[in-house]
Order: sequence, then structure tokens, then C-alpha cells
Amino acid sequence: MKTPALMPVIHPKKQKIDVKKFDTEIVITNAYLVYKDEELKEKALSEGIHKLINFDGPVMTDSGSFQLSVYGDVDISNKEVIEFQEAIKTDIGTSLDIPTAPYETIEKTKEDLKITLERAKEAVEYKEAKNMEMLLNSVVQGSTYPELRSYCADELSKLNADLYPIGAVVPLMENYKYRDLVDVVMSSVSHLPDSTPRHLMGAGHPMLFALAVAMGCDLFDSAAYILYAEDDRFLTTRGTYKLENLQEMPCSCKICNNYTPDDLRAMEKDERTKLIAEHNLNVSFAELRVVRQAIIDGDLMELVEERCRVHPMLLDACRQLDKYTDDLELYDPRIKKSAFFYTGPESLRRPEVTRHLNKLKNMDKKRDLVILPKSRKPYSKYINKSDFGDFYTYGSETDLDLDNTDFMVLDVPFCLIPLDIDEVYPLSQNESPKINDIDSIEFIENFISEFIEYYDQTLISSKIIDLLGIGLYNIHPDSDNVKFIKDDERKVKAIADYQFGNGVGEFIFEGNLKIEKSKNTGKIRHIYSDGTLIANMRASDSFFVLAKEGAKRLHRFKAFPENRVVVNKDSEPFAREGKSVFSKFVLDCDTNIRSKDEVLIVNEDDELLAFGKALLNHNEIMDFNTGQAIKTRKGFGNIVS
Repeated sequence: MKTPALMPVIHPKKQKIDVKKFDTEIVITNAYLVYKDEELKEKALSEGIHKLINFDGPVMTDSGSFQLSVYGDVDISNKEVIEFQEAIKTDIGTSLDIPTAPYETIEKTKEDLKITLERAKEAVEYKEAKNMEMLLNSVVQGSTYPELRSYCADELSKLNADLYPIGAVVPLMENYKYRDLVDVVMSSVSHLPDSTPRHLMGAGHPMLFALAVAMGCDLFDSAAYILYAEDDRFLTTRGTYKLENLQEMPCSCKICNNYTPDDLRAMEKDERTKLIAEHNLNVSFAELRVVRQAIIDGDLMELVEERCRVHPMLLDACRQLDKYTDDLELYDPRIKKSAFFYTGPESLRRPEVTRHLNKLKNMDKKRDLVILPKSRKPYSKYINKSDFGDFYTYGSETDLDLDNTDFMVLDVPFCLIPLDIDEVYPLSQNESPKINDIDSIEFIENFISEFIEYYDQTLISSKIIDLLGIGLYNIHPDSDNVKFIKDDERKVKAIADYQFGNGVGEFIFEGNLKIEKSKNTGKIRHIYSDGTLIANMRASDSFFVLAKEGAKRLHRFKAFPENRVVVNKDSEPFAREGKSVFSKFVLDCDTNIRSKDEVLIVNEDDELLAFGKALLNHNEIMDFNTGQAIKTRKGFGNIVS
């Protein structure tokens, strides 16, 4: 099934909605409620849970933990509930974990957690001993203590369960404690394997889906669709609406198109509840389709920022997510289909921005720096001497050496964009408002104040002085001589350094270079060295796609294991033939690999076998046991010279 996915909760005795007519691929019901009702129990044991709830797709069952959290006790043991779930032919069963409420004492939380882990281990061992076909949930608990959530996730990961729900978070959501929810989820998922689905238990409101998916959650369950409907409440991505306050219907689903608020208010309670519940499911599944498309387009974080602005506490959660930018960056491809949109201060901590600023700090620098005002994009094409104004100098005032100067453009939110790489994604493929907010101005000021300390002197255009609170000296005497000279050889070498690391450009583009450009756009397309193709430049994002000789040179320059994916002996002959590499054959890879990166494929002796494009990041490549890891572009046969 496709993830992220929503599992509507089906009550085993009083279900009112036929969820099959929606996008429902999987549902969840409560095994304990079935167990406690003799009539339901007998039918489930004789016919199976699927017939009992009239759903022939995958069925997940809860173990009674919810009832345990509400009533304090259940009269069934962990082993009994696992046996019962297997007996009624549940597809995904759950051990009887102890859901510790938020903000409980750490002593009580540790006691509960110990029992949860013991029961999870017992369930896994029992399943393996009985050779059960049923998949098994192992629930991450730990109240609101991030260190205990992480510990629980680490311990559960050792058990090799099939799914990892994150439990006891409903009270946080009910009380709008979304910032704490972020800490609970991130401290859990960052310690769980990437190859195993994560289920955020009780997260059924569509305004939460984008945020939860961005944090790494794959599955949600919703009883909210029917519970809210019974209270005449409509779910939307902007929040919840009471029927009594509506003059217009809140969306364009089938229910909202065919009925008015007055129509619904005039109905009998049962009929009205059914229709509102259908609306709630329509909205929920529609939002998941939007989220899945955002993942494909690469703009999920923009959707998160948009959705989180509907409620101040959600905006708090979005800002709390800034603490985990380094974790998010691991799963953020360097190349995307969509442009980067700056939508507010929250965008300043997006992985794309953090990644670029880190590259700037670590790049090889020249003696002097010149900071220019923005112009039309791409800046290097439309930069105009008349736009510069005079230049104020910071640092030791010396004669300007244009051959030993870095030229950069001031930009929101990327702070500084070197003109030699300004067409690389997302530096040219980004948009921000013309009117800058205070947060972005302070962010740029702070970065530039630190960054210019790397240079002997910095010249800053008078056109942008008002934006920067940096102590400057007089107008530089060489102001009239400031001139950016376009140089294609310098440009391709700078882009190679930005893409692969310092020094790569000079090495792989050594020799007599020939640079071919598109006749239509004037953009660089192919780079040859001494008549041999080294690389092609992709028009959409200006990153390099290596040719055979480029891959060989990159391999010679970069030390093991940089830019490499190491495959085992079984996979080696297929890689040499140019066949794609599957995760289960990968022995090791560079921790810096992100999805869509150019990578080298080598054997254990670091012999270059092939090269291609990563489809996963390092963590995913090493954790997955199925599916493609690298889409191989070319293999080298048996010999690489």
C-alpha cells in the first residue's frame, strides 16, 4: 500500500460508515473489545476479523492499551492478546504496552517502560516460536521524556518488529501541546530503522498530517472522523468547524457540494452524523494525497509551513522542528523538481538553507570578498556594473586583486550566493518576498558578520549597506574598478567543488577544456577535456551528471569512502554490466550520500565498477533489505584504467 496512509478506526460492534468507498487500503480495530464481547468473540474466532468488520484489506488490531490508559486495567495478559489476534487472523497485531501519560514522573515512566519492553520482547519471541504470519507492532513509549523515547526506540529496534507505533500522544494533541509532540516524535523516529513503518497512534486530524509525515511518520489512525461527526464537527486542514456556526460548507467534497448547513441541521441525528463523517474522511484522504504529491515534488516542508500557520500552537511545533534540522537534512535531496519558496522566518532553518551555508563556510576562499546587490536571476548573467554603487570596505584596506576575489550576491534566505555557482539548485530556483522581514535581515546580518572574518578585506556595495548592521570603514578607493568577469572554466570548476567537494573541479577538469553550450539557452551543456567527455550539466538545476572519464577522475581524487557505494561480490558482475544496485547487496557507503546524488560504485577493494544516481540516502541504503538503492548509469566491464 502507499504511505503515508490513514487507517480509519472501525468499531467492531457499532460501525456506521462503509470506509471501503473511500481511499481506504488498511483499517484498524480493537481486538480487546472483540475479546470482551462473547458474541463478537465467537464470530471473530469462527469467521475471522475481516468478515466481522466487513473489510477484506489489511486489518491492524489494538491490544487494549487504550482501555488500559483510560480504566487503569484490562483482564487479559500480553500473551493471551497476541494469541487471540493471531486466532482471529489479524494482519498486524499489537503487544500489550503500557501507555504512560504525558508529564508523568520519570520514576513511573521508567517502571511502565520496563514492562512495555518486556512485553514487546515476549510478543516477538512468541511470534517467532509459533512461526506466526501475523505482523507485529512494538509500541514506543516513554511519556514526554525524549531520552526515554530514544532509549525505548533503540531497544525495540533490536527486536526486529514489523511496525513501530508511537504511543500515548493523544493527550498532547487534545491539549494542543504540539511542540512537545515534535520532541516526542523526533526523539522516537530518529532511533528507529528507516525500513520499518512508523505509526503515530491517534493522529487523525488532517491539519497534522504534513507535520507528522515531515517527522518521519508513515501511518495514522483516525477515530476522529466519526467522533467529531457525532458532535456535529467538521474536520478541515484549517482546523475544526461546528455545524451550528456554519453558513457555508467548508470544502468541495461530495457532501459539501450536495448539502447546505441548513440541510444538515434539519436531519435526524444518525443521518447527519453519517454525512459529516463521510466529509471528515474525504478531507482526511484528500490531505494525504496532497502530502504524497508534496513528497514527490520536493516541497513537503513548504506545505508544513503553510499548514502550521492555521494555529499558533502548530506554528510553535513548526519552529520546534528547527531543533532537528540536521536530522531532516539527511532525508532532504539536494535536487528537487520544485523551486524553493521562502514563506517566512521558519524557512530560514530549512535543510536547503543550512546545507548551503555549511558549504559556504567550508569552501576554499580567496583573499578578498565583494558583496553585490541582487539583480535579475541568474545573477551572473544579468549583473550590471551600474547596479553596484560605491563599495564600503571591512578589514584591512588593500588594493583590490580581482583574480583573488570571491564575488557573491546578497540573497534571502541563502545569505550569500557566489556568482560562479548561482545557477545551481536552489540558488537560482528560489523566490522570496521583495519586502524583507526582520528575522531574515537579522539572520543575514549574523551570518555575514561571521563569514567576512575569513577574508582579509570585504567590499560591500552601498546599495545594500542599509540592510547590514556591520561596522564598515570608508568607501574603498578601488570602487570604480570592481568588475565581475564571467569565466566558464572557473564556473564549471566552482560548481564541481560545490557538488563534490573542494579541489574536485581543478582535478576532474584538468587539461585542455572544451565547453559546449546550448544554442537556444546559452547554458553550459557538455564539458570535454582533451577531447574526452567529462560531464554533462543538467539544464534544470546546473548540477553535473558524470560521464565515464569524469567518474574515473572523481574516483582517483576522492579518498575512500567519499562519494562511494560499496557492493558485495554477488552484485559486482551486475554493476560492471551497468545494472542497478539493490540495497541488500550494499556493504557500505559514504554517510554524506543523499537521494539523487551522483555516486561511484566500487567493490571491497575500492575498484571502480560503475557510477550512477542514488535513489536513497545513506541511512536508507544501509537499512533497507529490498528495492533499488542506485540507478546505475554506466558500468566499466572488467577493467578500469
